[in-house]
Amino acid sequence: MDSRKRGFDRYDYLLTLNELQQIADALTASGTPVSAQTVWKILEDEGLPRLARRDNTRRGTPHRLEAVKAAVLRSWPAGTAIRCDHAGLLLLFPAMVALRLPELIGACGYPSTSQLSSWQSLAALLLAKCGRISRIHHISAFTDDLGLGFALGLTALPKATHLTSYSYRVRRDANLKLQQLLIGELRNHELATGTAGFNLDFHAIRHHGDDAVLDKHDVPRRSQRTRAVLTFFAQDHTSAEMVYAGADITKAEQAREIIAFADYWQQATGTDPGLLVFDSQLTTYTVLEELTGRGIRWLTLRQRGKAELDRLAALPAAAWTTARIQRSGRYRSPRLHQDQVKLKEISIAVRQIAITNIGREQPTLLITNDQATPARDLFGRYAERMLIENELDAYIAGFHLDALSSGIPLNVDLDTTLTVVAGDLYRLLARQLPRYQTATPDKLWRHFLDATGTLHITDTTVTCALNLRSYHPVLIDGGLADLDVPIPWWQGRTLRFRFPPR
Repeated sequence: MDSRKRGFDRYDYLLTLNELQQIADALTASGTPVSAQTVWKILEDEGLPRLARRDNTRRGTPHRLEAVKAAVLRSWPAGTAIRCDHAGLLLLFPAMVALRLPELIGACGYPSTSQLSSWQSLAALLLAKCGRISRIHHISAFTDDLGLGFALGLTALPKATHLTSYSYRVRRDANLKLQQLLIGELRNHELATGTAGFNLDFHAIRHHGDDAVLDKHDVPRRSQRTRAVLTFFAQDHTSAEMVYAGADITKAEQAREIIAFADYWQQATGTDPGLLVFDSQLTTYTVLEELTGRGIRWLTLRQRGKAELDRLAALPAAAWTTARIQRSGRYRSPRLHQDQVKLKEISIAVRQIAITNIGREQPTLLITNDQATPARDLFGRYAERMLIENELDAYIAGFHLDALSSGIPLNVDLDTTLTVVAGDLYRLLARQLPRYQTATPDKLWRHFLDATGTLHITDTTVTCALNLRSYHPVLIDGGLADLDVPIPWWQGRTLRFRFPPR
C-alpha cells in the first residue's frame, strides 16, 4: 500500500492520534486487524514518535515535539518515496565512493558511539560542510532533513548536541592520518601529484567570543590584529586542490609549520615535496636553511632593505634584461636582474631575482635555492602563487571557514580538515562537468548542489529524482544520468539520478 498517496504518512514521523487511527483502520480493512495503540507502539519501537498531545486546558505554546533519534536503519522501506530538501548533495556520493571515504575514516581512529559509527558521525559533519552550514550551532535546520539522514542509512541525522560533543572528541592525529590517506586516493585520480610544487599560506580565523586563550594574529579581512586561530593550508599547484590543513598554530610554532608540511608529504608519499612557494611572512631564514639542507626547493620574497635598493638603483641599464611572460592583463614584460646573495642564517649563497616594470615603484625581490630554473619562469611561478589566495577566498566563502564560534581550537582543526575533504569532493564532481572544471565551490553549490528532490527506494536501488533546475543539462552531459554507483552503506543498493524532462 502506498501510504503517501493515501495521506497517512507525511514522512516527518510525527503522527497525530487521528492519523494513527486512519492507519489502523486501513490495516484492519486489508485483513490485519490492529488498534491505533498497536500502530503507535510499532512506530515507537522503530524510533518514530507520534505528535505530542496538545494540552487543551492551557493556552500558549504547545508541548515541544520529540525529535527523531539518529539510529541505523533496521530495514529499508522498499517501494516508498522520501522527500529530501538537500538532495543535490547526493551528487557528491559518487566522489565519496571513489575516494573510499568510509574505509579511510574507519582506519583513522575517529571515535564512535554505541549508536553511530565514526563514518556516520563524521559523514553528517561532512555533509553539513558540503551543504555550506556556517558552523555547528547553525546546523539544526540542516539536521531536520530526514531524507538526507536516510541517505546515510540513518533514521535521522544526528542533532547539533551530538555533533558538537563529537567534534571535541576528535584528535589531531586522526585528522592528519585522514589527510595522508586521502593523498593516496587523490593520486589514483591524477590529483595531488605535487609535480609542480605547492603554494603555502596562513589564514587567521577571527574569534568572536570572550576570554579566548588564543594568540593575536593579523586578520587582513578585518584590517586588524586580534585574537584568532591561525590555520595553515597547502595547495597542489597543478590541480589547485588543498592537500593539507592545520589549525591552532601558535606564534612559537608558526615558522616551522612549513617543516611540518614537508614531513607530512614525506610520510604520505615517500618523497619530499617539490618547489614550495610562499610569502616572506610565512617562515624564517633559519627554517629556509633547514629546507635547503634537506634538498627541498623553495621560492619566496625578500624584504626590501635600503642598502639593497640603493645597490640595485646604481646598476647600469645593461644589467637588466627584459622577459616576456605568457599571461593575461598588464605587466607582461618585466625587467629582471639576477645575483647570488649571502643572507644571515643561511650558510650558502642564494639566488636573488630583482623585478621591475610590474606596476610597483620599488623592485620586487625574489630569493630561492633553485639555481637551475630560468628567472623568467620563477617570476611567473611566484605570480601564480596568488592562486592559493584566490582559492582560500573561495573556500572561505564556499565553506564558511571564517565563522569561528568557539575558542576551543580542536573543533577548528576538524573544521579545516573537513574543508579540505569537502573541497576534494567538489573538485571531483567539477572534473565531470563540461566547462566547470575550475569552478569555485560557491558556483558549484548554486548551480547544482543546492537542489531539492525525492528519493525512490527499491530493493536494489535508490533513485534520486532531482527537481527541475536550469543547469541539469550540464549534469546530463557529464554522465550523471547514466550513473549506477553501488553505495557501501546502503546494504547493496546502488545510486541513480533522474532528471525531469524540460
